[in-house]
Amino acid sequence: MTALLRRLANRRGQATTEVVLMFPIFMIILFAIAKIFALLVVVQKMEIASYYAARRWQLESHRNSQYESSFDNTSLRLDIQDKIQQYIGVNNAQVKKFLGLKSVNFPIPVRTQVWNIVTIQVTVSPSGLQLFCKYPVNTVCASYASQGAACANGYNFICSSGKTFEVTKYVPNRDRPIQFELPGLQ
Repeated sequence: MTALLRRLANRRGQATTEVVLMFPIFMIILFAIAKIFALLVVVQKMEIASYYAARRWQLESHRNSQYESSFDNTSLRLDIQDKIQQYIGVNNAQVKKFLGLKSVNFPIPVRTQVWNIVTIQVTVSPSGLQLFCKYPVNTVCASYASQGAACANGYNFICSSGKTFEVTKYVPNRDRPIQFELPGLQ
């Protein structure tokens, strides 16, 4: 046993140049994967929150204009928005930082004769990968002329302004139909 320990102690170490040079690249890749994962989590949370908001709006909102302006657009909408913000994580500093959240908005749903159009808007901050922002947008997007607007949109998301994601759900009005009676069976 002591011979083995002596042999291991006298053995020369390998050069760590490869490890030292690869570590920053590994960290950049790890950071980029974490940002992509965070965006996927935001999108999934938005889908679940939009289902909650649409269903709750469908079941608790009113068709009567008296309640529509007093209860629905103030109390109900603000309560739904508060619950959505809690679920997505805007109120929690650690979750907000990891997911890169700026704000969550639940605008007043649009009412039509058949549908209520419920929308959730989540604004995320830029990803912060400054390595990709070394060159200006015109230089980066010059070789992608066929995708100019999409390229500029992606560059702005990564480098400067972030992005606002929007989920829209269409839910039917919760009308209470009149009981159906066949004529002549009374």
